[in-house]
Amino acid sequence: MTIHTKKLLAALAIAGVMATGAAQAGTLENLERERAIMLETLISPTMTPEERAAKVAVSKHRLVDLERMVLRDQSLVGKNRPVVRKAFENYDLTFLVHSAIEKDLVLLDHWLEQVGISTDSLMNARAGRR
Repeated sequence: MTIHTKKLLAALAIAGVMATGAAQAGTLENLERERAIMLETLISPTMTPEERAAKVAVSKHRLVDLERMVLRDQSLVGKNRPVVRKAFENYDLTFLVHSAIEKDLVLLDHWLEQVGISTDSLMNARAGRR
């Protein structure tokens, strides 16, 4: 074997080991990622209301599906990982779309309520540096 062939085989072996060790995101991680994208969209100051509404509508449909997947995911049953424990302890934040629908609130209003921000506190806030 030539040196070039040996280097190629070594590179392929390393790539194979790295590929098998790659982490796969579970349903809960995918839900968290999509929820973060949607919340970023909701509070983005650079979007027009029409752009925001379109993106939120798409994200809302994805979140409904992902929330259902997490609720039905049998691999999470009995898991005592902090992420899983915290997700189910904070139902209203984890399952944001379902929770907002159950409480008959607009998604953004529900999220703000859950993180402790009221309309009054927003109206009294002022922009500034710390």
